Amino acid sequence: MKFLTAKTLLLSITLLCSLAGAANAQTGTPMQVFTSVLPLKYFVERVGGQRVAVQVMVGPGRSPATYEPKPKQMTALSQAQLYYRIGVPFEKVWMKRVATLNPAMEIIDLRQGLELRSLEHHHHHHTEEDQHEIERKAPAKEEEKDPHLWTDPNLVKQMAERIRVTLTAVDPAGAEDYQAGADSFTRDLDNLDRTIRRQLMNLKKRSFLVFHPSWGYFAAAYDLQQVAVEASGKEPGPRALADIIQQAKDNHISVIFVQQQFSRTTAATIARAIDGRVVAIDPLAEDYLANMRRTAEAFARSLEISL
Repeated sequence: MKFLTAKTLLLSITLLCSLAGAANAQTGTPMQVFTSVLPLKYFVERVGGQRVAVQVMVGPGRSPATYEPKPKQMTALSQAQLYYRIGVPFEKVWMKRVATLNPAMEIIDLRQGLELRSLEHHHHHHTEEDQHEIERKAPAKEEEKDPHLWTDPNLVKQMAERIRVTLTAVDPAGAEDYQAGADSFTRDLDNLDRTIRRQLMNLKKRSFLVFHPSWGYFAAAYDLQQVAVEASGKEPGPRALADIIQQAKDNHISVIFVQQQFSRTTAATIARAIDGRVVAIDPLAEDYLANMRRTAEAFARSLEISL
């Protein structure tokens, strides 16, 4: 029913978009922008300043893996001029529909031009015979790419430049403002990167355990190794869970990181098995700079404890 209703609204929404764009140009009201997740909202606001009004699809505490847009958001999209996406799971289902609802809105994929990682899978210890049997039975499957690029501040700098360019293309009159916003944000990102490197550079233990594999780009940037519990949205079975627990013990890991969007039940089970503790960190927090500093401190403390 929702899809049928959306189709019937298409003509009126298209008209609203064109009228909204004309009104913005004449009145100087902020450009209406949507993003998929909160960190992207922060990035666009840092570059766009007062010239943009940014709304986000996946709000605080929500999971991009299970999220479904609300009717109110779909209505607001009718007046948006730009949408910034990043490849989180809900986009696979909804972006085509969003594009159909508002053909005048330009959709910018901030992954474009960046090198994407594959999501980690469970690190099982198979014999060579076991591995051959798994490969024989399993159908060929395209590797799932990790959308959490924003956990690497240096990749965010490239995103900020893309945001500057695309905002300027829609609103050339704001070019100087967008350049100033991007420059200021880039300086902050450089300072953040230097701070994190100082915090993590001398740690001897560099493996960490995380429930959902959200920190792969962060790990790659700062010479750490992410060991993930969940794989492709699925929790481990009994054998895989036992293998993960053994890995954690072998690597003297005593902390498992979780985020509020996922259940802590399995994480708590692992923590008890390794005589460790559960620590919450959130890759989806909106206060990006402060959150990344908090996260780096949490990693530094946990890796020191694990020595």
